[in-house]
This record gives sequence, C-alpha cells and structure tokens, in this order.
Amino acid sequence: MNDDANDTLKRLAGVIASRKPGNGGDPETSYVARLFAKGDDAILKKVGEEATESVMAAKDVRAGAERSKLVYECADLWFHSMIMLAQFDLTPQDVLDELARREGISGIEEKASRKLQAREQAERRDGH
Repeated sequence: MNDDANDTLKRLAGVIASRKPGNGGDPETSYVARLFAKGDDAILKKVGEEATESVMAAKDVRAGAERSKLVYECADLWFHSMIMLAQFDLTPQDVLDELARREGISGIEEKASRKLQAREQAERRDGH
C-alpha cells in the first residue's frame, strides 16, 4: 500500500472518530454519528449488509458487470468496517499491523497456530 492510501485511511479514521458521541458527533447532522448513537448492533448489522452487497457485486462482476461496481461496494464495506473498528477503539492501523504480522506466514500455519493458542488458553482456563 502506498503512502497516499495509508494517509487516506488515517484521514478517514480521524473523521470517523470525530463523529463519535464523546467527540461531539451530532446524530442530527452526521450519518456516522447516527450509527454510533444507535450502538453496536446497528453498526454490526450495517457491516453485515455491506459484506453481503460486496459478495453480490463480485458475483455480478463474474457475470460480466463493470468491475467498478465491486470497487464501490467494497469501499462501502471498508468504510463501515472502519466505523466498527472505531466503535471498539481500534483503527485501520491495528488491522494493517495484524496483516503485517501475518505476512510471510502460510495461511494454513496461521490457522493451526490460532487453534493451538485457543486450545492452550482453554486448558489454562480449565486448570489443566
């Protein structure tokens, strides 16, 4: 990702954060502030809707639709995912850091590592 893309994510994350109720976001004038005011479930529902729309757009592109349709829907998904991250006091940088951590790790190895970590946590919790 180039610096311009990262700068775009940072700027957008800043705008989204500014719309949180604790930062003065006004649900009467801001769509994002309205989502924050509605709470977690409304935000999560919207992310789910946008994910479904992205999948449907990909299927349309596969069937011959303009690729820009998928880009448009994916932008909506990313945007609403950023709202979800902000709701839980996370940023796009947190996601980028996780992707960087995974870089060079086989997907199969990474999944196996997560299963092992979950099993170890469960054993510690259960006192084994």
